[in-house]
Amino acid sequence: MTIEEIQQRLQAAAANPLAFMKQRPQKWDEAGEPAPVESAFSALDIERKRFISGGDDVRRSIFAVEDGVVVALEDVLPGRAPFEANDRAENLADTVAHRTVEAMEAAGLQAARLPENPWSDDYWAICTGQLGKRYADPRFPQNMNWEESHHYVLDHTAADIAATGDAAAIDALSPAEKYDLLVGDQGFSLTRYMWEQGRYYFEKNGEVETWMGICHGWAPASYMLGRPTRPVTVLAADEKTNITFHPADIKALASQLWARSRTSSRFIGGRCNDKDPAEDANGRVTSQRCFDTNPGTWHLAVVNQIGVAKRSFIIDATYDYEVWNQPVVAYDYQLFHPVTRAVGPAAGCVVPISELGEDRFKAYRSPNARFIVGVHMQLSYIAETNPRHQAVDGADNDRVRRVEYVYDLELDANRQIIGGEWHQQAHPDFLWTPAPGIKAITPADRFSPGTWSQGTVPFLWRIGARNGASQGLPLARIVEGLIARSRRADLVG
Repeated sequence: MTIEEIQQRLQAAAANPLAFMKQRPQKWDEAGEPAPVESAFSALDIERKRFISGGDDVRRSIFAVEDGVVVALEDVLPGRAPFEANDRAENLADTVAHRTVEAMEAAGLQAARLPENPWSDDYWAICTGQLGKRYADPRFPQNMNWEESHHYVLDHTAADIAATGDAAAIDALSPAEKYDLLVGDQGFSLTRYMWEQGRYYFEKNGEVETWMGICHGWAPASYMLGRPTRPVTVLAADEKTNITFHPADIKALASQLWARSRTSSRFIGGRCNDKDPAEDANGRVTSQRCFDTNPGTWHLAVVNQIGVAKRSFIIDATYDYEVWNQPVVAYDYQLFHPVTRAVGPAAGCVVPISELGEDRFKAYRSPNARFIVGVHMQLSYIAETNPRHQAVDGADNDRVRRVEYVYDLELDANRQIIGGEWHQQAHPDFLWTPAPGIKAITPADRFSPGTWSQGTVPFLWRIGARNGASQGLPLARIVEGLIARSRRADLVG
């Protein structure tokens, strides 16, 4: 958006703040064109706001560590209030170097982009078999129906296909089937695990909902692990079958590893399952549990993590049926005068709170607030893509979405950011990221010594891989080995 377009948006918001508060944020693609509305939820799910509870189900899959003990995230985040212990930028960002808008401006941090994109990937829906999905097989059902998809693979088993020696048919197998062949798992444990996840929901409900998948694994894997760039061909455990893992296959295994491994994460925000949380006359959500991440925390986290630390984090936007668990790649913000709505530098936009006049958020302001400034931010995040075979994977293949957020910041007597108010109901809910250097590993990795340089996967690795596969855990050593080979495409076999 240009400055003129931003100014027009702010003036429209000032003319009808209640209507603006209730609007869903506009989204654009990388080319600046309005992004189409897309969702993994059905129309009925959207109407009934089931995306809120659905997002929370995904959030329950994220784990944290307290005092050396792994606990479910829901156990450490019962609720929140603005700027309380679980809503501080220090709890997310690798560093918090700047706490005032003036310091951010002086450091040239009103816009920043990561030097390398987190990579796009599928969310590997449970209804299509997760990593059991034969995405490159043109005969594989395309209707998101678990039963039909499962029957297809039962009628055309990976074992039978591998026995034919048909290279093209083997190449069209799913990521899980290729993994099982690689490690010599004749019971196809990882593949069976994938389909069993859908069976549970199918037998319980008669269907498998289309939104369920492993976005909570893809999002951190996309920047905690390197991008697979080229196909890599390796020798299966039978010592005669060559298997080509395409970048999409390797990404799938990486996403599954991070989805199932219990890793320590940093997080800010809270949980709210209210489908119709209480509002005041201005449309502002009054429930502390549902106010979500405070705008002050949000601004400090975005600028310091993306602009200073140069590392991504994940937004869990459960307010929005289009997305949740998306890795952030860039931001660009403008300050505006909270009364005139004029866009400009901090010197002309930060005003004493006493000059605010009629403040519709007065009842919620911090008693320590002395100044107010408005912010219009455009945030860019990485979105999912459909998997496909390709010769090279790079940033050009990523799917980027840009979204608009409008809020104000409360500043104390030292002009440090201490809080703020959202000018839209639809805003980021829960933010999280693994700490730097965290690795997703499986119990079997600890008993898989040595290296994988050439030939088949080492024998002890294959044993560990088969043990972990029954729990849905691909061996981290194998996943990382495939990524390394993919990034050095000259190393094959």
